[in-house]
Amino acid sequence: METIEVVEAGERIRMARFDQATSHPFGISVGNLIDRLATLPGIGRKSAERLANHLLACSESEANQLANAIRLVKSCVRPCSLCFNLAEQEFCDICRDTRRETQSVCVVEQPRDLLALEAAGIFHGLYHVLGGRISPLNGVGPDELTIDALVRRVRTKGVREILMATNPTLEGDGTALFISNLLANDKVKITRLARGIATGSVLEFANREMLADAIRGRQAFWLR
Repeated sequence: METIEVVEAGERIRMARFDQATSHPFGISVGNLIDRLATLPGIGRKSAERLANHLLACSESEANQLANAIRLVKSCVRPCSLCFNLAEQEFCDICRDTRRETQSVCVVEQPRDLLALEAAGIFHGLYHVLGGRISPLNGVGPDELTIDALVRRVRTKGVREILMATNPTLEGDGTALFISNLLANDKVKITRLARGIATGSVLEFANREMLADAIRGRQAFWLR
């Protein structure tokens, strides 16, 4: 990978440059910006070009605010010492909330999964973020996740229930099964999110896996 020098405020700044940047009609710096933006998740080449054009058109103050926000996030945000959620202090807001049920812990793969569950407003316990899921094909084993920290937490913090909220995929289920086996001899109740037919849906349009989960997870019918 080559490097380029850009003069900014009288100073020369060295930047890494991708090969595609050399052919951009607006110049090397714009091409480099587009290449960087195109590496973001969900951003293709065309979207990266639109974002770059917006940054070129906006004021210098607005562009600097975006750059400063990125720097601030990278320097201030860290994993929570207890649950590994994103936090700006040693413990995240959820772990510091004294109203939460500390004996119930919901296990999720990523912080974004935690946000989705919090938005529902139903679960009032604490969380544990694994940082991913076991995926041998991608080189991700148990040691790359926070599974050991979860086991220690269960055994030292008086946790009575583990709610497995890993994604309903082969790897997510495998991760949940691995953790369940580790805690098989501990006095902790292990549950998982219910699956199956969503409220308001029609059986005709449900796939085989949804119907199978719904049947396996059937519950007693009760009248209000």
